Amino acid sequence: MPATRHIETHFTATETVRDIVIGMSDGLTVPFALAAGLAGAVSAANVIVVAGLAEIAAGSIAMGLGGYLAARTDSEHYVAERERELRETETMPQQERAEVSKLFRDYGLSEEQARPVVAAITANRSRWVDFMMRFELDLQPPDASRAPRSAFTIAASYAIGGLIPLLPYMLLPDPTAALEVSVVLTLLALFVFGAVKARFTEINPLRGGAQTALIGGVAATAAFTIARLIG
Repeated sequence: MPATRHIETHFTATETVRDIVIGMSDGLTVPFALAAGLAGAVSAANVIVVAGLAEIAAGSIAMGLGGYLAARTDSEHYVAERERELRETETMPQQERAEVSKLFRDYGLSEEQARPVVAAITANRSRWVDFMMRFELDLQPPDASRAPRSAFTIAASYAIGGLIPLLPYMLLPDPTAALEVSVVLTLLALFVFGAVKARFTEINPLRGGAQTALIGGVAATAAFTIARLIG
């Protein structure tokens, strides 16, 4: 009887999903809270729209730049750590071989079992350093296109998320009515976004959606209450 083919179904686009989560969650929450706060203090919907669009523009740029710098920092960190590991394999090879051996012993191999594997890995310096980067430091080789892609993904996700709570103020002249629609629309969007995010991270979608919607609701309520008190 032929063996059943095993098909791997692991999700691999974790970095892109992380960028979307960062941008979309802040984009939905911050402009939502800002618009709700302004709705408690001003009576003109166009003022809320202008302020909201300005915040979305500034927020998406700031978030995108933050994502770019974070990805660049990860890349620079990897390069610096690899150079350090390369120097250590040249200046203290015995200690580095002992570290390789310890890694295998931590996985349950005996000294005798680990010895030929260690010899094979350390026979090639580049492969040796790659092994140490991956299994000692838990660092992966950086993607050269990661920084600009991350910046664009985060900024675009922030802008898209920010337009959702602002849309009712663009369509309705009454800020109070727009606020009510915005609350429903944004909480629904937060719930759907949280559920989808939870699906990718293998968390219960209902729980993930409820948690995300709760965070956005608390932020908007706080902003609205503060604006009311100050106004």
